[in-house]
Amino acid sequence: MMTNPTGRVTQGQFSFLPDLSDAEIVQQIEYGFGKGYAWSIEYTDDPHPRNTYWEMFGMPMFDLKDAAGVMLELNACRSTFPNHYIRLMAFDSTRGIESVAMSFIVNRPSSEPGFGLMRQEASGRTIRYTVHSYAAERPEMQRY
Repeated sequence: MMTNPTGRVTQGQFSFLPDLSDAEIVQQIEYGFGKGYAWSIEYTDDPHPRNTYWEMFGMPMFDLKDAAGVMLELNACRSTFPNHYIRLMAFDSTRGIESVAMSFIVNRPSSEPGFGLMRQEASGRTIRYTVHSYAAERPEMQRY
């Protein structure tokens, strides 16, 4: 059974849905502001599932309370890195710590080469599996 028939990178919320429109992104940003969340923007050209630390675009927007300001920063990131994965992340500081409450991809490259599953037999009957990103075979900034 194939659980991801589109073959798209599925990280964060809304991953199995079609890409969100800008109007839908604004609605999610406003929802986060209503909960008291702060937003940040991150990007990468290697979306390996274990690559949780993407590059941050600008600074986290802790003092910003307007969705138009977040969209302005998002569009600046899109124009700077049009062929990268870009995600929005909302931080919840209500418990005294900064924890991620929302995270979703808002920009994808036109072609997503995907991942391969590499099998390795170890001692005894042990079998190890590793996920390999096809995009990482090319140098950084030339992957898409």
